[in-house]
Amino acid sequence: MSIDVKNDLEIVETLLSDQSYHIEFNGFLTNHVKQGVVALKGLEASAQRIKEFYDHYVKYTTYGFGLEAPKTSEHIITQDNWQIYFGKHSSFSSYCQFFDQKEKELGLERLFEEYVPSLLPGCVGSLMHGTIHLGWALDSGNRWMTIEGLAYMAFSYVSCQPEKTFSSALGSNADKSVLGSLLHIAEAWETDGETLNNWREATLTNEKYSVSSGFHPELVITGFQNDIAKVLAEGHLLIHTTPAWIENLDMETIWKELYEGLTLFYLAKPGDFLVLHLITSLYGMEQIANRLPVQQQKRAIKCYWTAMLGVVFSDDEVPTRATLEALHSKYNNTIDHDEDLKEGQTWEKIVARAIIEEEEHNPKLVYVQRLLWRRFGHRSLFRIAAGNFTTTPEVRKIEDGTG
Repeated sequence: MSIDVKNDLEIVETLLSDQSYHIEFNGFLTNHVKQGVVALKGLEASAQRIKEFYDHYVKYTTYGFGLEAPKTSEHIITQDNWQIYFGKHSSFSSYCQFFDQKEKELGLERLFEEYVPSLLPGCVGSLMHGTIHLGWALDSGNRWMTIEGLAYMAFSYVSCQPEKTFSSALGSNADKSVLGSLLHIAEAWETDGETLNNWREATLTNEKYSVSSGFHPELVITGFQNDIAKVLAEGHLLIHTTPAWIENLDMETIWKELYEGLTLFYLAKPGDFLVLHLITSLYGMEQIANRLPVQQQKRAIKCYWTAMLGVVFSDDEVPTRATLEALHSKYNNTIDHDEDLKEGQTWEKIVARAIIEEEEHNPKLVYVQRLLWRRFGHRSLFRIAAGNFTTTPEVRKIEDGTG
């Protein structure tokens, strides 16, 4: 059977340029269909399989109910008001029109220089899916998906409260590396978990973050997304301390250590839905940062790090220091050799499983982990993590679909 590569690429581009569906559905869930297309394309799935995935997702998603038509914008987004409606989950189509016009006027490079720095602090919005959508759009090279990503970051914006951050003066291993920081945080939860849990519970039930107080009313139905916004708004020493490694290490080392650290976190909680999002959003943030001026790249890392900890501190289970240390010791120097795989499935089997998955988070995980495996010396931890698939959480259907 002959393969029409040009036609296959046209099919993918057509899907990524589709404007038939709203960016969210069922009130607060993100439309992931284009992210799934990017992952499947990266895993070299056939155009037929990608189209099949797309057609099924728009009808049923992974939750059993389909995507929604574009919504009429409540506001016309302009240069004067484009930041006023940050995070209001409002006027997505108008945000797309705004960024579409700005890209035509400025080009993508200048557009990023002028607008993305203002969007970065909101990177945690919609469980980091604005970051994912924009970053994965850049990976795909598709113009319209990139416009959507910019619009979604504005639409879903939840501030990581950068004004609360301050530089660390720990002078310890926690300041020297990403792993050191993660171990420091894990130890804090292990040794003082009761205090931290009490702090989190007090934050989540604080009246100043209630519906009546006017705190993020658009997030009331979202559950965990609302918890993250509250935790970041309250702020905590462990969340808003900026470790010294962000300034002291070069960007390539930072990316490498962040990927390694989050993959260890995932191996400590295999199949964890939230940690998986941290990995795929980190990949998205790297694509975004790479298009920013050098002086803005470290700021992107600071925003991501704080947002990531907001997610971790909103959850109810942090791996122990001993668990992370044991995993690091086990996999730090473990390299894959084709003739001698001692643990986990081969990439061929993992990729084959991922391509037929309906749960699109899994091909996204596999796509990123295989890239990391190739990039960082065939490290076994990336392959083994890729084989730990997640499952779709249960979500009730909101009957009117409007939230």
